[in-house]
Amino acid sequence: MNGQVLLSRDQAVLSGIRFLEELTAEYHRHRFAVRFWDGTLWGDTQSPRFTLAIRHPVALKRILLSSSELALGEAFIYDDFDIEGNVECAVDFAEFLMTRKSGIADKLRYASFLTRLPGDSNGDRGKWRLDLRGTVHSKERDRLAVTFHYNVSNDFYSLWLDRSMVYSCAYFESVEDDIEKAQAQKLDYICRKLRLKGGETLLDLGCGWGGLLIHAARNYGVRGLGITLSAPQAEWAREKIDQAGLSDQCKVEVCDYRELDLKRQFNKLVSVGMFEHVGASLLPEYFGRAWQLLRPGGVFLNHGIGTSSALHESGPSFGEKYVFPDGEIVPINVTLRAAEEGQFEVRDVENLREHYVLTLRQWVRRLEAKAYEARAVVGDVMYRIWRLYMSGAAFRFSAGRYNLYQVLLSKPDRGDSCLPLTRRDWYR
Repeated sequence: MNGQVLLSRDQAVLSGIRFLEELTAEYHRHRFAVRFWDGTLWGDTQSPRFTLAIRHPVALKRILLSSSELALGEAFIYDDFDIEGNVECAVDFAEFLMTRKSGIADKLRYASFLTRLPGDSNGDRGKWRLDLRGTVHSKERDRLAVTFHYNVSNDFYSLWLDRSMVYSCAYFESVEDDIEKAQAQKLDYICRKLRLKGGETLLDLGCGWGGLLIHAARNYGVRGLGITLSAPQAEWAREKIDQAGLSDQCKVEVCDYRELDLKRQFNKLVSVGMFEHVGASLLPEYFGRAWQLLRPGGVFLNHGIGTSSALHESGPSFGEKYVFPDGEIVPINVTLRAAEEGQFEVRDVENLREHYVLTLRQWVRRLEAKAYEARAVVGDVMYRIWRLYMSGAAFRFSAGRYNLYQVLLSKPDRGDSCLPLTRRDWYR
């Protein structure tokens, strides 16, 4: 590490330093430091990208024994260790620890070291996660899963989201754009892709706090209906719609997409950041219902995260247990096949992966800047969960493991797509 070690009399610290020196000999991506429970510093103490503050000897054992993302995540949120500095870089180091290949001799040596550390006690470590029962993606279970995530607190989300409370990937025309500008650009970009016109009807599947509905009604003159499973979101959205003087144009209902009246049709459909809750097994129903709700000649813009087909993860992730229970991210080929089997014509696919990296990094910085307020609203553990979750997501998008796709689907009217020959109007 080419760093500084302040000598300690604690044998567990000295053993930990020797172990870390051996364990990290091959890790060179980010300079970091470790501060042990007695104040001893090891590593790059001059200019670390992050510092691991290890609280006690048991914490060191938990960290070094952790072979899964979930175990390391729990060690962090329950304050076995803290991360000072860039959490995304710390996630990269955690990835190194979890994927490092060790021979039999190495494993025996590591085991010998770990057995000398104090014993472990898990304590009440499942308190903050949601362990769901019942049929996956049933309406009842989906409602519990979705509200677990979105009902954390409107006050909490408002600390780090933009003024419109847009909780999805922003659209950056420059890396210098702040989140307010980038989210406004995203809302307008979606409206241009949908080619909204005055008097048209728009259905927003998973409307969140209503930001897109308000933008589309105010700037494009549409009449919109938004649905969400979160009552606090709906209440917030209705209040903002009323304040904007758009109550005659926009309505928000607490409703599952499977409960919508299929006899009612819309000119345009949009789904932004809701797709991850659907589940692979229900994609045929999802696209089938969207097809029935859309008028001939209309388009459906589906904005959602996709995973790389080459990525194979085993075991429950930290996000699945503590943030997005039952969330499913599928490769884009699975999404497109389901859409085509639902009779949609695929007109455009755009990957905005880099935009989500920028979005998440700004969200993390804004959350960290409001750490005191966030802890006052939701507590320290929940603050840590979100700081780690969003930093981990930024790492995955940056590494190309996750993608963000905007897919434009058409329902032709007797073969006529009703679309212009080019995309030129999207980039005015």
